[in-house]
Amino acid sequence: MFTFSRLMGKMSFNPEKDFTFYPPVSLIISSPKVNILENLAQYLVRKKELFLGKNKVWAESIEVMVDKKLTSEVKIIMTSPIVMYSTLYRHDGKKKTYYYNPWEKEFSEKLRDNLLKKFTLISDTNPSQDYQFHITPLLVNKSHEKIIFYKQTVIHGWMGQYQLSGSPELIGVGYNAGLGCKNSAGFGCFEIQ
Repeated sequence: MFTFSRLMGKMSFNPEKDFTFYPPVSLIISSPKVNILENLAQYLVRKKELFLGKNKVWAESIEVMVDKKLTSEVKIIMTSPIVMYSTLYRHDGKKKTYYYNPWEKEFSEKLRDNLLKKFTLISDTNPSQDYQFHITPLLVNKSHEKIIFYKQTVIHGWMGQYQLSGSPELIGVGYNAGLGCKNSAGFGCFEIQ
């Protein structure tokens, strides 16, 4: 159970050569399971060099962020796209994936359901049904939609700035484990503004 941001730093794009990043580049990795983060940090410290695609990279520093005191309302900016979807069945019985956008009421409802499931996995207890969660797009438009081709699957996600409101417990689950689906594939990571 973890999530991570997109690579952050100065970059350029050439359609023939792909993306080029210029050091330093940073990456946020978040998890409610401390042992995942400890093991990853130890691995990065021991390795002299790593490969990111065909690029040789090394960890210059590792920072541990202090736990944030979360309230019932926070403004966030996505560092990797939020993905929320349902699998539907067509009239011929074949599966179809429907990706929600931030302006559909189901987007917020499904995010809450997802956070409640993650809460149960993390705490090994059932969350209170009084736990509320709502997401409101603040600075989000069609240009914030990201369509990613990942493992022979097209995924629709959303970047941008949002307001989260509701139970600090569920907001905390989202902060540590990611908002929405496909978190361990690099979706749903955010920073609090």
